[in-house]
Amino acid sequence: MNRHERKEDEVRRMIASGHPHVPNDLAARAVARGVRLLRRARALRRLGWTLLALAVLAFLVWASVARPWEVPPADVTPPLEGW
Repeated sequence: MNRHERKEDEVRRMIASGHPHVPNDLAARAVARGVRLLRRARALRRLGWTLLALAVLAFLVWASVARPWEVPPADVTPPLEGW
């Protein structure tokens, strides 16, 4: 018996055997799991957007207080001449 015939016999045995028993509540459990996964994904997405919004708000508050675009004042005053 060659390899091809062996595979063919194995497939025929698999087809001839009965189907495995499936639990009665399998569909209900799958739906419940899908709902949980969707709820978790939605919550994580909301958390991510909330954290992003808070980070942008914190940056805007910092930028309005620190004003990093302005040149800092000079620490040394120029010498007074001509008085």
